[in-house]
Amino acid sequence: MGWFEHGAAMPVANMEIKPGVDERYSRQVLFAGIGREGQTRLGNSRVAVVGCGATGSALVSLLARAGVGRLRIIDRDYVESSNLQRQTLFDESDARDSLPKAVAAARKIGSFNSAVNVQAHCSDLNPENAHQLLCEVDLIVDGTDNFETRYLLNDYAVKHSLPWIYTAAVASSALTMNVIPGETSCLTCLFPQMPRSVVETCETHGILNSAVHYAASVAATEALKLLAGARSLLRRSLLSYDVWTNQRAEISAHQPRSQCLTCVQRDFVHLAGKGRPHITLCGRNSVQIHECHRPIDLAELSERLKPYGGVRHNEFVLKFWKSPFEMTLFPDGRAIIKGTTDTAVARSLYARFVGS
Repeated sequence: MGWFEHGAAMPVANMEIKPGVDERYSRQVLFAGIGREGQTRLGNSRVAVVGCGATGSALVSLLARAGVGRLRIIDRDYVESSNLQRQTLFDESDARDSLPKAVAAARKIGSFNSAVNVQAHCSDLNPENAHQLLCEVDLIVDGTDNFETRYLLNDYAVKHSLPWIYTAAVASSALTMNVIPGETSCLTCLFPQMPRSVVETCETHGILNSAVHYAASVAATEALKLLAGARSLLRRSLLSYDVWTNQRAEISAHQPRSQCLTCVQRDFVHLAGKGRPHITLCGRNSVQIHECHRPIDLAELSERLKPYGGVRHNEFVLKFWKSPFEMTLFPDGRAIIKGTTDTAVARSLYARFVGS
């Protein structure tokens, strides 16, 4: 997958910091841990950020402002007003237009650092497209909101010996862990099975924007260490910190767990797509329909839906309201049905108004 530029033209390879010309990173270059060599390394780095919601958008902003030269942003969702409390990369106009988060993020990066090459992918990461979306990068950063996708990231990263950084925030808690395949524990080492019980989400327990930015700041710093060449300083633990109660905990992730299914036995069950379920999105009473991969003419469909409810569209997304449901449809046929967690109801609505 080739890299394209967003904003002003900039050479893709061998980006160098020129004395007296580029003052943007001067304060960062003065920091001994980065220096001129480290800044040049950052400029030549390629990072995939999977999920551009709360933690993901904060991570994207920090990495772009720090001068990471190439960013690939992968997100399946769109901006809405409830995001603005914690997703500081977006604004009211993005929510009003229901812009896909990857597109809105790319536009914002272009407005404050046009030298960064950005790829925006309005996609749901899954076993079928994982290689297409995650290839040719130096690091994968987690901005997702569900364990299913994190286990998929872990499988892909371990299989291809790519470092990745797990990041999460909910309520007032922030968590993050570096995964360096062959050196540290992987996600499966610490959590051999996906959680079966009820997991805290921002829908059920709320979220503080300060917890989001704590998690993103720690993870972004670890990313800068790795990309700038300071691998020996990487933290080798799962860090948990509660910004409200000041409780802090660390679990060692210093080395792979013996007999780990993923990094020792190399059985990549999530990458193989075994038992992949429908996903109920964090923070909304909604279901995603993601198995209908087909091109949709949003303008034509908009006209067809007008007699049945409220509808509007732009080049990225179509919104359709049929009380008590709201459907958000993307050009590749993927849809988010808001107003239910029943996959049968969601699939029925999709078949009725879009087609089976």
